[in-house]
Order: sequence, then C-alpha cells, then structure tokens
Amino acid sequence: MISQKIKIFVLLFGFVLSIFSLSAQDVVPNNQNDFNPVLNRQSSPNRASLGIPGNQYWQNQADYTIEATLEEEKNTITGTLTLRYHNHSPYDLKYIWMYVEQNRFTETSRGTLTTPINGNRYSGDLTGGCKISNLVAKATKRSKPSSKHIITDTRMQVFFEEAIPARKGIATVSMDFTYTIPEAGMDRMGRLETENGTVYSMAQWYPRVAVLDDIKGWNIAPYLGAGEFYLDYGDYDYKITVPYDHVVVGSGALVNSKEVLTATEINRLEKASKSDESVYIINPDEVNQISKTRPRQRGTLTWHFKMENTRDVAFASSKAFVWDAARINLPSGKACLAQSVYPKEVGSQSAWGRSTAYTKASVEHYSSKWFEYPYPNAVNVASNVGGMEYPGVSFCSAQSEGARLWGVTDHEFGHNWFPMIVGSNERLYPWMDEGFNTFINYYSSKAFNDGEYPNHLIQGRKRLHAYVSKNREGIDTYPDIVSTRNLGNTAYGKPGLGMIMLREYILGPERFDFAFRSYIKDWAYKHPQPSDFFNAIENGAGEDLNWFWKGWFYGTGNIDLAISYVQPYEGNYVVVLENKGDFPMPVHLRVTYEDGTIEEKKVPVEIWQRGDRWNYVLKTDKTLKSIEIDPHKIIPDINSSNDKWPSDLYEE
Repeated sequence: MISQKIKIFVLLFGFVLSIFSLSAQDVVPNNQNDFNPVLNRQSSPNRASLGIPGNQYWQNQADYTIEATLEEEKNTITGTLTLRYHNHSPYDLKYIWMYVEQNRFTETSRGTLTTPINGNRYSGDLTGGCKISNLVAKATKRSKPSSKHIITDTRMQVFFEEAIPARKGIATVSMDFTYTIPEAGMDRMGRLETENGTVYSMAQWYPRVAVLDDIKGWNIAPYLGAGEFYLDYGDYDYKITVPYDHVVVGSGALVNSKEVLTATEINRLEKASKSDESVYIINPDEVNQISKTRPRQRGTLTWHFKMENTRDVAFASSKAFVWDAARINLPSGKACLAQSVYPKEVGSQSAWGRSTAYTKASVEHYSSKWFEYPYPNAVNVASNVGGMEYPGVSFCSAQSEGARLWGVTDHEFGHNWFPMIVGSNERLYPWMDEGFNTFINYYSSKAFNDGEYPNHLIQGRKRLHAYVSKNREGIDTYPDIVSTRNLGNTAYGKPGLGMIMLREYILGPERFDFAFRSYIKDWAYKHPQPSDFFNAIENGAGEDLNWFWKGWFYGTGNIDLAISYVQPYEGNYVVVLENKGDFPMPVHLRVTYEDGTIEEKKVPVEIWQRGDRWNYVLKTDKTLKSIEIDPHKIIPDINSSNDKWPSDLYEE
C-alpha cells in the first residue's frame, strides 16, 4: 500500500515538473532590467524617499567677513578674512577643509598638470597662487587658538586645538591672503583691457570652506578645470577698497552708497528702481570724467556690500564702466534692480546697450514660472569671461551682441536658480545645474519678445550628431573626466533635452511643473543629490521613471521607435509597434484619416515591459490614411524612416 502511494507521488511530481519545464520554454524574455530602480533611492533620516529633506536633514553654515584691497598697478588682491563656521552636523569636528582656488594658477597645480599641451578653455595663467598668513583657528570662543594648517594644491586643512561641538558649535577661522589677479582666469574670472581701463572680474577671490554633507563627508575634489563648485550657504559682509576712480558692482546690496556715489548717481539709481526702461547711472559721455562721477578725486574708496543666505559672492571693478539699470518686477509685488556695466565701445543697442533689458526679462520670467528671485540686484558685467555665473552677478563676454548676448545673459542669470538657490554639487553633477538651466532657458527664449531669439533645443532630431557619436559619454560622467568635446552634450544639451522630453512628451506640463516647482521649493538653499531629484519628480508627478533615468541619464543608448506594419482587424486596425532602440519610451501617434480628421494617441511605456514588439489596436470606424510617431519631433529618434506608415510618407 505504501509503495503504491510512493509511485503515485513520484508520477505526480514528475508531471508537475514537466508542466513547469514546458511553461519555462514558452516564456518570452522580459525587459524588467530596463525598469529596475537606478541608484539607492531608499529613505533615510536625512533624505526622505519623497524627494524632500528628511526630518533630520542637516547642513552647515558659513558666514564671512572680508576686507580686500585691489591694487591696480600690481594687479593684486590683498585681504583679511574671518569665517564663522556653524557645525550643524552630528559630528564633533577636529578639522575643516577649505579651498584656495587661486592656487590653481601655479606651474605645479593638479589643474595645470592635467591640462593638455595645446591648452583648453580652462588653461589659465600662472600667477604664483595665493599666499596665506596669520591663520588663527578657534573651535569655540574659549578655545585655545591654533595656527596649524596644511595646504595641498587648491585645498587647505585647518586644525583646531579641540573639536568643534556637534549640532551647535560655532568655530572661527581668520587669515590674511594675497595673490596676483590672473588675466585669463580659466574663463571664470580675470582681467579685460579696454579703451578706458581694465575691467576686473573677481571670483574664487577668497579662501572658502568646503562642504561637509551626509553623503560623502568632506567634499574635497581638487579644483582642476571643468568641475565647478559646491558651497555652503551663509551671510557675507565684505568691503572692497579700490582706486578712487573705479566703480564696483557686486553680489548683494551696496550699503554705503553715500560714501562711494555722487548725489546724481544716487538719484539716478532711485529713478531706475521705478523704471521699466534702462536708466543711465553713468552714461557713455561721463566715462573717465572723474569730477562728475566720483565723490573723491584721489586715493581710494571702500565699497561695502552685504548679502544674506548665499553660497558665494563675486564683484567687478573698473574705471571704464558705463552703468545702467532698470526695475525688475517680481510676482509677490516686490522689486529688485537689473544692472549692467560695460565699456562704452560695446554699448550700442545691438550689443550691451540691451543688456539690462535682457537681464530684467530673464529674471522676471524665471521668477514667475519657477521660484521668485531672492536677491536685491541682478548685475551683468561685460568681461573677459565668456560666460560665468555667481549669486546676483554674471560675467559675460564683452564681445557678445544680439542673439549671442541674449543667450549668454539668459543662461548665466538662469544659474541663480541652479545652483545658487538649489545648491547641487556642480563638481560631480553638472547636469543638475547646467542641464536644468539649459532646460529653463528654452522657455525663457520662447517668451522673450515673442521668440525674438529662437532656441532650438527641442528639435532633438536635428541635434542627432550630439547623441549618436561613437565617442559619446553618459550624462553621469564627472566633468573633470568627460572629454572636453563631450562636456557640452553631457552637462548641457542632453540633460536639457531630457527635461523637455519629461515635460512635453512623457508627463505633460501640468504634472511636470508641479513636481519641478516642488523640487525647487523643497531644496531651496539646500544640497540635493541626484536621487533626491529623481524621487521628487516621481512622487510629485506620480510616475515611475526608472526606465528614463537609466536610459537617458545613466546610459548612452539610442531611441528608435518604429511602425512595422498596419493591418485591418475586426473593423478596426492593428498597428504593430517596435522598440528597436536601447531603452523604452512611450509612443505618441498622430493618426490621419481619409476624411481629413486627425487624432493624437498616446501609448504608455509599459507596453515594452514584456518585449520589444506590441500590437496596438486602433479603434475607429473611419478609413485610415497615415500614422506618424512623435509628430512634434521632440525625441531624438535615430531613424525617422520607420516612424511613418505608409513608409513612403517619409521625408528627410
């Protein structure tokens, strides 16, 4: 009896195995890997999986008091600095790291030694670097002072006699510094010779603290070239002493205008603050007429600026400036001031004469569409720099005019949102500022004067050369590692187009805008990581987008959606779709009927979860004339010849 039961069990077990075996042979390989999560996106006390700061999120604060003197004859800066460093982290800190970026301009710097023989945009001068002296570091008011520090290339480790207490400790570090101002400052700062004097564009001009965060600890990647900056927020009080005939503009508010401006200039600034048209503060005929434009006729003047809750400050100084300004109208009803300073030889209405109008339009657009501009001024400086952004100040090429000047002005002021307000790590993730900024630039250009200067970023198929190069690299490639020929694509173009695809093709403006505005608001003056952005968009828009992050942001594959064929089916039509590319995308179809009517259909990305072919049933009682994928040509599909049915409709 028992042996009979065993035989029956064996037979049944074998039968079950055979069923599983047959079923396994019939299973078509799926595409789950395309839809799996990218990065570690789990919640932590510091960063919630909702894409917002966690309930224990922390970041440190850096307040600066700086006094510096610009000596024109020697082209030098000499200054003294006091840093108040607020330790909000859960760790006692025995040391901090600071950056001394002027050390990039030495023969032995890592940036110099990693620059190609033929040079590039980031070559820079060799001016000897920055000299630090009289350094004093105190972990608390009562601590013993320490002068111990180690300078390694562009980084400086500062030690304390005792640790800065966790959570609420406030340390002070003071020092003197001096250096020669480079003429070519890696296209980020430097000197421009003009007909009436030198324009000094000053950035990376003082030693500043590195960021300690919950992801990497101290962010201490050296300053090499392409990688930009990652900075903590704080309050700045800075004074710049210059020759009496100079005019200085800078980040933040000028707080001693009566000491450095004439009564006429103060009145003109007041008029500009109420005008939507540009008002001259110093007109072209007044340049170098010192008796009219300067309150003192010899010696020096000290310009005093303050700025709160900012990650940096920059300034420009020259005796060659024409200066004009106009009011910026903000959505809340508040106002701030757009300003431009430039040599009079580039002041025509085809060039810098329109700079303030461009600045005003740019800031007003971004304020109304994404997040209100927080700074008292927006100053555009005609510079030796091609284009570089700082809080409230932009350096743009003095040679730019027309569409080029609009483009660089709009782009650099767009950076006030990314990374000045949303403080991402530029040195590692340039796509989180350059790419997002390129994206918002597209819409500001459409809005300015009804598209006076068209922006063609959305025409993805006309930019295919950038995406299909055999030497392409991923958006996630670090800027100091990526080939310089690819940086424009990996940091700017491809992520910018990716954001447009999200808004216009994948999510739609309403869902995308809510999610993106929420991301900006939640991470304003904070330090988001890529995973925080991904989580914010997915939660805010209600869409799993792992397939898109993986394919577009973390891959180098192609998009190739195709219509294989169309045939009648039970009074309707079957449209056979294929994904011949390297990652999935939703399919947008324009359907045209013989009676001239047109419909647009959207087929979700989930059709590709189980394979690369899908039979889409088009339900209609009309006679079909043609079908086209992506009729608005938003996605950079590499093969337009298979996007239409009948195929003879294809036009190059």
